[in-house]
Amino acid sequence: MKSNESKLLKFLYHTVPGRMVLKLLTSPIISKIGGAYMDSALSTVHIKRFIKNNAIDMDEYEKAEYGSFNQFFTRKILPEKRAVCMDENALISPCDARLSAYRINEDSVFHIKHSAYKVPDLIPESVCAPDYKEGICLIFRLCVDDYHRYGNIDEGEIIENKAVKGRLHTVRPIAVNKYPVFTQNSREYSIIKTKNFGTIAQIEVGAMMIGKISNHQTSGKVVRGTEKGMFLYGGSTIVLLLEKDKVRLPEIYFENTKNDIETRVLYGSRIGEKW
Repeated sequence: MKSNESKLLKFLYHTVPGRMVLKLLTSPIISKIGGAYMDSALSTVHIKRFIKNNAIDMDEYEKAEYGSFNQFFTRKILPEKRAVCMDENALISPCDARLSAYRINEDSVFHIKHSAYKVPDLIPESVCAPDYKEGICLIFRLCVDDYHRYGNIDEGEIIENKAVKGRLHTVRPIAVNKYPVFTQNSREYSIIKTKNFGTIAQIEVGAMMIGKISNHQTSGKVVRGTEKGMFLYGGSTIVLLLEKDKVRLPEIYFENTKNDIETRVLYGSRIGEKW
């Protein structure tokens, strides 16, 4: 299955006919149609095959009856399987993901392969965000077999929230290496004034065939380790922007990223330290 998916993505992103099809597939209306199907009872026929093809251990999740594929896709994991580090000096991962780490330069720019990303383009029209110059950008890429609920990384308050319309490329490396997907894709950002890590931007990025990004709140107080929201069907990404001198991260994250290696992290796990 994964081999067939890889062949399809190569066709879409590396051939002229594929790019013509891609223009249609990345439109929000197509993802809405796909999302509606995944919300329907008809989609339950895909669940057993998905579990088998992705070797998902269902013993790690709460027992439930699923009325649609999206209900299965957003299944809740058993709390003991994702213990949240509550040390307030620890920066924790907001989700299960493959992590890449980038340093933001003095012009608020960071580079991923052939794309230069400007911070203001990630969080357009923000009135509360700092500039993040010389800070850090963390990109958490969720795969389809990951746990697709995500959390709050610290005590704090959401001081701004905005949904940004866009297209819906896949967030796999084949697309990231060709398009600036994190500024093109539909996304929602929260500017959060945290207790321990300054004012962060947490950006949930939609991807091909995502039904929607579902955040539980868009303002007010948040609590470390509590659930912030969830992604419906599809691969997805969370981007964290951190101010200068607020967090210390292991250098291995940056080295791995330079070598095209994503570091596996889990929801609630310690990934860095307060500066």
